[in-house]
Amino acid sequence: MGRVMKRLFAGALCVLLSTAAWAALKEGDTAPDFTLQAAVGGKSFPFQLSEALKKGPVVLYFYPKSFTRGCTIEAHDFADNAENFAAAGATLIGLSADTIETQIDFSGKECRDKFPVAADPDAAVIRSYDALRTKPTASGAVVSDRISFVIAPDGKIIYAYQDSAPEKHIDNTLAAVRQWREQHKP
Repeated sequence: MGRVMKRLFAGALCVLLSTAAWAALKEGDTAPDFTLQAAVGGKSFPFQLSEALKKGPVVLYFYPKSFTRGCTIEAHDFADNAENFAAAGATLIGLSADTIETQIDFSGKECRDKFPVAADPDAAVIRSYDALRTKPTASGAVVSDRISFVIAPDGKIIYAYQDSAPEKHIDNTLAAVRQWREQHKP
């Protein structure tokens, strides 16, 4: 194989590998509907995406594991901004592969009863959003990547952001909701 062919092959391989790392759903994709048990204020209830979308956009954020450092930071930041999301007309929901019992505890302690978190212990919804972390955890547990979506009332994803650091998820999704709201004033 010649030098040019080797470089082309290496470049194509890099593109394929980098694409696989960012396999989550993209802007313009239809968000899969789901119903999961969620918790807020120490109580569980069924959360259905299609029902929440009837009220306006939904910010759906996937996080790896309740009570871990980054996920706790993210929950605090979303809780601190829950009123801003509500003022922009958005429903906020977090989702992880934790059990509903864990989510009941996490919703009160770390989400400060400001927004619900859903339990997806079999990771069915996580998989449907292509949000499953491909790198296994030290314990071998199934977890999601840290991915945030803003979903318009028509069920289309209008914003998707993936980053292992929790800091920008809140500002980015709130900006996307506000931009959507500005474009869709009644």
